[in-house]
Amino acid sequence: MARGNTRQRIQDVALELFGEQGYEKTSLREIAERLDVTKAALYYHFKTKEDILVSLFEDLTRPMDELLEWGRTQPQTLESKIEVLRRYSDALTGAAPLFRFMQENQATVRELSIGENFKDRVLAMVELLKDPDAPLTDQIRCFTALFSMHVGMHALKDLEGDPEEKRKAILEVAIDLVTQAHAGGR
Repeated sequence: MARGNTRQRIQDVALELFGEQGYEKTSLREIAERLDVTKAALYYHFKTKEDILVSLFEDLTRPMDELLEWGRTQPQTLESKIEVLRRYSDALTGAAPLFRFMQENQATVRELSIGENFKDRVLAMVELLKDPDAPLTDQIRCFTALFSMHVGMHALKDLEGDPEEKRKAILEVAIDLVTQAHAGGR
């Protein structure tokens, strides 16, 4: 990530520590020490670990919010649904450390406000992809397309190969599922 301002540096270090030792085992003191700042300097920006995590979530998922806004203005065509998937793939790539954290700390995420917020966003994304009157199997295909993008990002990270090629393969599978759903499962 290596972003510049103090707030972003705090977020980056916190996310790094959350990933290394878990959210629950990371203290504000450790974050301050890793940054080589006082706890008072850290408190100036964030009062709690949850404040840091919520700010990370808001900042790194902003492209998802923008995509939802854009998608709601588009016609319900297969082309626009494929574009939603392409843009979502880019958004996931940009927020990969956060999504990795969420995957590895599901219980913590569920307990915090970001869990419900993220669930709502994913359901809104599914609404962009599926037809309102689609049969259940086609609705499941659209949900599975998003799910495969999330899981694929984590499941394939340790697989040999170019990360961009893996991202493209995951996107291709998601596009296939939505295309099949758009065609009525044929």
